[in-house]
Amino acid sequence: MKKLFIYYSNSGNGEVVARYLEKQGFDVRKVETKYKLSRHMFFAMMKGGFHALVGKKAKLINYNNDVSEYDVIYIGSPIWNSRLTPPINTVLKNTDLNNKKLTFVFYSGGGTSKKASKKVNRLYNNPTIINLKQPKKYSDELKKLGEENE
Repeated sequence: MKKLFIYYSNSGNGEVVARYLEKQGFDVRKVETKYKLSRHMFFAMMKGGFHALVGKKAKLINYNNDVSEYDVIYIGSPIWNSRLTPPINTVLKNTDLNNKKLTFVFYSGGGTSKKASKKVNRLYNNPTIINLKQPKKYSDELKKLGEENE
C-alpha cells in the first residue's frame, strides 16, 4: 500500500509533519506557489487570509497531480481564516482523489478547522481529519498522526 503526503507550508509546520510522515513510509510532495507571500507575517496573514476567505486558488509550479499509484493520501494545509489555503484549493481542484483513502492534516495556531473541515466533508466521502496545533512548536501534536497511521 503506497502512501503520499501532499502539503503546503508557509511557516514550517508542514515541513515538521512531512518529516514525521516520511519516517512512517510516506512519499512527500510539497506544493510550491508561483507567487510568494510577504516575508512580513502581518502582511502575509492579511493577504493569505483574505484569499482563503474568498476560496481563491493559487498558481502552482512543478506540481505533479498524478496520484494513481497511491492508495492512501494525506493532504496537509495550514488553516487561514478558518479555511484551506489557496494552494491546497488548487490541489483539490486539479487532483483526482476519487477511490483514495483520504486524510486531511490541518495545522493552525488554534488547533481547530471547522470551516475547512466542512468543506472537505462536502467534497469527499468520509475523509479523516486531523487537527494539529502548531506542530513546529508543540511536537507532541505529531502523536495524533501516529495514532491514525497505525
